[in-house]
Amino acid sequence: MRRRLFSVLAAVAMACAAVGTAVGGGAASASSSAAAAEPYEWKNVRIDGGGFVPGIVFNQTEKNLIYARTDIGGAYRWEQASRSWTPLLDWVGWDKWGYNGVVSLATDPVETSRVYVAAGMYTNDWDPDNGAILRSADKGRTWQATALPFKLGGNMPGRGMGERLAVDPNDNAVVYLGAPDGNGLWRSTDKGVTWAKVASFPNPGNYAQDPSDPSGYLSHRPGVVWVTFDPSSATAGTRTRRIYVGVADKENTVYSSADAGVTWTRVAGQPTGYIAHKGVLDHAGHALYIATSDTGGPYDGGKGDVWKLDTVTGAWTRISPIPSNSADDYFGYSGLTIDRRDPGTLMVATQVSWWPDVIFFRSTDAGATWTRIWDWASYPNRTFRYKMDISSSPWLTFGANPQPPETTPKLGWMTESLEIDPFDSNRMMYGTGATLYGTEDLLKWDTGGQFTIKPMVQGLEETAVLDLISPPSGAPLVSGLGDIGGFRHTDLAAVPPMMFTSPGFTSTTSLDYAETRPAVMVRAGNFTDADRPSDSHVAFSTDGGANWFQGTEPGGIDEGGTVAAAADGSRFVWAPKGVAVHHSTGFGTSWTASTGIPTGAVVESDRVNPARFYGFGAGRFYTSTDGGASFAATAATGLPATGNVKFKAVPGREGDIWLAGGDTAAGGTSGIWHSTDGGVSFTRLSGVTSAVNIGFGKAAPGRAYQALYAVATVGGVNGVFRSDDTGASWVRINDDRHRYGNMGEAVTGDPRVYGRVYLGTNGRGILYADNGGTVPPDDTTPPSRPGTPAASAITSSGATLTWTASTDDTAVTGYDVYREAGATDVKAGSSSSASFALTGLAADTSHTYYVIARDGAGNSSTASGPVTFRTAAGPVGGGCAAAYKVTNSWPGGFQGEVTVKNTGTSAISAWTVAWSFPNGQTITQLWSGVHTQTGADVTVRNASWNGGLGGGASTAFGFGGSWTGANGVPATVTCTAGQPGSPGPS
Repeated sequence: MRRRLFSVLAAVAMACAAVGTAVGGGAASASSSAAAAEPYEWKNVRIDGGGFVPGIVFNQTEKNLIYARTDIGGAYRWEQASRSWTPLLDWVGWDKWGYNGVVSLATDPVETSRVYVAAGMYTNDWDPDNGAILRSADKGRTWQATALPFKLGGNMPGRGMGERLAVDPNDNAVVYLGAPDGNGLWRSTDKGVTWAKVASFPNPGNYAQDPSDPSGYLSHRPGVVWVTFDPSSATAGTRTRRIYVGVADKENTVYSSADAGVTWTRVAGQPTGYIAHKGVLDHAGHALYIATSDTGGPYDGGKGDVWKLDTVTGAWTRISPIPSNSADDYFGYSGLTIDRRDPGTLMVATQVSWWPDVIFFRSTDAGATWTRIWDWASYPNRTFRYKMDISSSPWLTFGANPQPPETTPKLGWMTESLEIDPFDSNRMMYGTGATLYGTEDLLKWDTGGQFTIKPMVQGLEETAVLDLISPPSGAPLVSGLGDIGGFRHTDLAAVPPMMFTSPGFTSTTSLDYAETRPAVMVRAGNFTDADRPSDSHVAFSTDGGANWFQGTEPGGIDEGGTVAAAADGSRFVWAPKGVAVHHSTGFGTSWTASTGIPTGAVVESDRVNPARFYGFGAGRFYTSTDGGASFAATAATGLPATGNVKFKAVPGREGDIWLAGGDTAAGGTSGIWHSTDGGVSFTRLSGVTSAVNIGFGKAAPGRAYQALYAVATVGGVNGVFRSDDTGASWVRINDDRHRYGNMGEAVTGDPRVYGRVYLGTNGRGILYADNGGTVPPDDTTPPSRPGTPAASAITSSGATLTWTASTDDTAVTGYDVYREAGATDVKAGSSSSASFALTGLAADTSHTYYVIARDGAGNSSTASGPVTFRTAAGPVGGGCAAAYKVTNSWPGGFQGEVTVKNTGTSAISAWTVAWSFPNGQTITQLWSGVHTQTGADVTVRNASWNGGLGGGASTAFGFGGSWTGANGVPATVTCTAGQPGSPGPS
C-alpha cells in the first residue's frame, strides 16, 4: 500500500531529540489547552483490515504474545481472550505522524513485557522527520522514544523484509537495528535508550529498485534488512556470539559475526544474484534458512530461491520448492518460518504470485521435499489443501467472479510475513496486501485433510479514508476509501458484506448526497483505465448507496477528483482531477463544461438551494447560481492560497459555508473561515491557528445551529474539537491517548445523534466517538437588541433593510424580519447577516418592519425599533407566466417543476397553469398545487397558501410522472392570473 500523506498532517513540527535522548511517548506528554475538554469514547467503525500487513512477530518465550506491524497504520498487539488486535500507536500526533509507519518490531524474549518499534514512514522528503526507536516496558501500553539521525521507511520499497530490529536472547540489553540508505547496522546496549553505529559492519547495502527515480521513492535503498541470533552460541547473561545479518545486496546478502558483533565477515559460499528477504535459524538443527527474491518487493519479484546453510560445516544447499533456473519459477520467495516445536518443518511463501494465486510450500524434512498448498489438476482446475472461511469479512471477495484457475477470495498477495506459532504447531498467521489471515488446524496439511483459513484481523483497521458522509436518513455512514473503494455501514460495529461495486473504484476520492433527497448519492474515484476503458469514474445511487450505476464522463478523465450533488438530487457538478469542471442534469447521462472556475478546484453544493454550487481553488472562492453551468469568483479575500483546503455548506441554511485548511509554511495561512452570504465574504475564527478539516452534526439540545466538528489547532493544542455555538467556543473531544497522527482528510458529525463524530485517518481506518449523552450547559442569554433597520433601494415592489448587528455571548446565528400587520405580525423572512431584501410588496403602500436576532440556543433578542417606508407607485395590472422543466428522469419515470411568476407590479390572488403533454405522459403525484388531467391535457390551480403573489414574486409546484418511449417538454405552458378582490381564474 503506497500512500503518500499530505504535508498538512505535519503542520506542527516538534524539535527532534538528539541520538540517545529519550523523549516522551505513550500517552503522549500532556499539554495545556485553552479549550475545554470533554470525555469521548473512541471506537473503530469495523471494516477489519484493508491494508498491507508486512510483519507478524510471535514472542518466543510467552504464549499468545503476538504483534503485527503495518506500513502506515501503526502496530498492534494480539488479545487472545477476545481474539482481536489492540492498536498501540494511537497516541502519535500530527507532530510525529511518520511514526505510524512501522518498518520493524521486536518483542523481548527475556523480559517479555518489553517491545520495540522502528518507526518512520518515508525516507524521502514526504516525511520531514527522522525515524525513531519506540520502546515500551508494558507491552505497548506506554512508550518512550529515541530519535535517530536518519530516516526510516515503513512505507518504502522493501518494507516487507526483516525483521531488521532484534533483541539478543541471552543479553536483552543488546538490541540491533538494520538501517536503510547507507546507514548500516546500529546497536543499543541499554535496552534501546541510546544507539550507536556498528562501525565494523562492512556493507550498508547497495540495492535500489530504480536508483534514478527523482522522487526519492524507488531510489530508496532498504539497506540492512534482518538480524538473526544463534542463542546456542552463548549462555544467559552474556552476549550472543554468533549473529547473522541480511543485506539488500545481490552479491553479498548474508554476513555473520562470531564474536558478539565485534567483527563481521561475508558468509562464504553464499548464493548470489538475489536478495535474502528473510533469514531464519533452526536453533536445534544449526541450520540457517534464507528466502530470496530478485527485487526488494513488496509489489514485485519474478525469480528467487530458498537456501539452507549448515552453520557447522559452512555448506550451502539450494532447497527451493521451485528453483530459479526452472521455467516454472516466476516469483521470488519470502514469508519464511520454522515450526519451533518440530524444527524440521518449515514453510515459505511466494512473495508475489499474482496469477492464479500466491503459493505456500511446506516441508517436514528440513527442505528436502515440499508439498504445495494447492496443485494443478486438469487445467484450468486446481486441488486445494485448504478452504477459506471469510464469513467474518465477506468483502474480501472484492465482488469478483473469476473463472478457473482463479478463485475468490485469493489466498493473498504481498505475502512477506508467514509465521507458525512457536507454542502451537496448528496455528499459523500470515499478512497480505488486504488483511491478516490465519489457521488453527494447520497440521491437517500433513494428514491429507483440508485446513481452514480465516481472517484473524478484528481490531486491526488499516484503510486510508478519503471522504465520509452521514446522511439524515438511511445508513448512518458511507465511506470513500483508498485501495478498497468504500463501504455503506448500516451497523458501525459490523463488517459490511461488500465494498462498492458496479462500478468498483480502486479508490473513492469524493462522495456526496442530495440533502433533501438523501437516498440520491454520487461518488467519484480511480481505477486502472487500461483495464476498464469503457467504465466511468463517476457513479450514482438512488437507494442510499446500497446499489450503484455509472454515468457517462467527459473525455480525458483518469482520476475522480471531487463531485457534488444538488440539494434535491436534480443535477451534479464534477471536478475530475486534471480536467475542467463539468455539470450534468439527471444522473450523468451527459456532461457540459462549466465556465468561470479553474481546473483543479474543489466543488461542493449548497444544502438548501439546488441551483447553488460552490468551488475553491488557489485562494479564490467561486459560486454558481445556475446549477453549475457558470461560476464566478467572489470578492472574498484572506483565504489560504496553498495547502489542502476543505469546505462544506451547512444543511438547512442557504449560503452558510465553513472552510478549513491551508498551509502555514512559507508565510501561508491556515485556520477556519465562516461565510453566511454564499461565499461573498468570510470571517476567520480567532483562536484557531491551523486546521485540517471541518464537518457538521446534529445540534445540541436547545440549540438551533448544527454542532461543528473540526480537526484543528485550538488554543495551541492539536486535536479533534466540537463547537455547539457556531465556533464561538470549542471543546476538545479527543485526548492524548487518541491523537491519530494521520487523521483529518475526512470528518463529519452525525445528523441524527448529537455528539457523534466520524473521523477518517490515513492508515488507521475510520473512527467514531460519542460523548455518552453529555449535554452542554443551557445558553439562556439572548443576543443584544439589533439596531433599527434603515430602508434603501425602495421600488414599487421591494426594498432593502439594513441594521446594526447584534452581539451574543456565544454567536448570533441569524435574524428574523417581521412586518407589522395589526394584531398578528407576519414574518417576512430570515437572514444570516444584518441585511434583508424585501420583494413582492404592494406598490404605493406604507410598510412597517422590525428585526429580531437569535442565537444557536434559540434565544431571541428584544425587537428592534420599527422602520416605516412607502413603496413607489407602479403601473396597474398583473399577469403571470409559467416555466416548465424536467428536474430528474429515469427509465419510465421523471420529476418536473413549474415556476409561476407574477409578471406585473400589482399583486395577484390566484393562478391557473395549463399544458398538453406531447408524448402521453401521466402525472402520478403533484405538490404545492391542485391538478386535473384529461388525456394529455393538464390543469394546475394554486394551493390555498400560494395563490397570492406580489408584483414580481414567484412560487413553484412540483410533480412526479411516468412516461413511455419519450418524455418531451410541452410546447406551450399558459398561466392565467386573478386580481385581489376577484374570484380568480376559473
